[in-house]
Amino acid sequence: MTTATATSLLRFATAGSVDDGKSTLVGRLLHDSKSVLADQLEAVEHASRNRGQEAPDLALLTDGLRAEREQGITIDVAYRYFATPRRRFILADTPGHVQYTRNMVTGASTAELAVVLVDARNGVVEQTRRHAAVAALLRVPHVVLAVNKMDLVEYTEPVFAAIAAEFTAYAASLGVKDVLAVPISALAGDNVVEPSAHMDWYGGPTLLEHLETVPVGSDPSAEPARFPVQYVIRPQTEEHPDYRGYAGQLASGVLRVGDAVTVLPSGHTTTVAGIDALGRESDIAWAPQSVTVRLADDIDISRGDLIAAGPAPVPTKDIEATVSHLNERPLRAGDKVLLKHTTRTVRALVKEISYRIDIDTLEQRSGAEGLNVNDIGHVVLRTAEPLALDSYTDNRRTGSFLLIDPADGTTLTAGMAGEAFETVRTTDAPDEEDWV
Repeated sequence: MTTATATSLLRFATAGSVDDGKSTLVGRLLHDSKSVLADQLEAVEHASRNRGQEAPDLALLTDGLRAEREQGITIDVAYRYFATPRRRFILADTPGHVQYTRNMVTGASTAELAVVLVDARNGVVEQTRRHAAVAALLRVPHVVLAVNKMDLVEYTEPVFAAIAAEFTAYAASLGVKDVLAVPISALAGDNVVEPSAHMDWYGGPTLLEHLETVPVGSDPSAEPARFPVQYVIRPQTEEHPDYRGYAGQLASGVLRVGDAVTVLPSGHTTTVAGIDALGRESDIAWAPQSVTVRLADDIDISRGDLIAAGPAPVPTKDIEATVSHLNERPLRAGDKVLLKHTTRTVRALVKEISYRIDIDTLEQRSGAEGLNVNDIGHVVLRTAEPLALDSYTDNRRTGSFLLIDPADGTTLTAGMAGEAFETVRTTDAPDEEDWV
């Protein structure tokens, strides 16, 4: 088990149904971990008094939008940064209302842990299953079930045990391997930061203790190196007349000077001649560093190309993917879209909506005419240019993409690539004018 250090960083997201107390939980976590500034707390106390509340409403620490405070619900994804002596945190507080489920995709897409909140009085509901499905779909490695409002069920162990067993079984059916259930009362502070005196039957960690000690990150050397080119640097100055570097952020793995690499989608091979980081030469770079890579051979490389070390993905124009639709405009077969993968954007056609996933039963509902907002389904896409995608199961960064409306640039759909077709049949490609 990886030991947390003072410099380690955990990105985590919270999710829960409306009125499950999620914003109160986040507020309690920030307040009891001494992560709230005095003026922030004073503002919350003032707002609480204006609403006729004697005690400060800690939910107001995260519900920052005026509409959120007036309605008492979370609408937008609120990011909070805090730290304890053991770890630093980036928290994405996502909405609970079904209308804003798409926002959880945004918040959980980079998270290493998801806290799914349930009301002890209601147990596992449809939104709980939906949030668990999204966490599984996005391959979030760790999930915490926070059973809230235990004070309203008299801190009864059987109530907690039944909810934990139901959720754990459902999460296991989704392929989630690491699930921890914690009984809490966000309002009273039980088992959030400090252990509860009311639940001596619970022997596990508090929520914060688990957040501080859960293993984070992975060994970069265990992943193949993927370097999407963001910018080509050619100063052509007297001092550096022949300099040619490729700037970007290493998406995964480790690059070393001398490594053999493949440039995709062209397929040209070469070696790493040099690495520049923060204006200095380096022998090594690891994800997620932003560096400039110099290659031994003069190859035609532009923004959007992928420099890959180790087993390289096969470039393809035909993509099968699981997607979460984020836009009010439905996604239908025949739609012409833009597909953004790392730093590369190409035109694409939605050839087929294979099926929609029923969140309640996890069954594949075929025959869907399209995907509506918050729907999760499977699609087949055809791109105008070949893309080098990894399977999302193997690499979250280079296995994900976005579908964009070419008319106004709005994001339509988040995609997770599955196994791509290795055979590219150019005869099926749409005519060039069809993409305008």
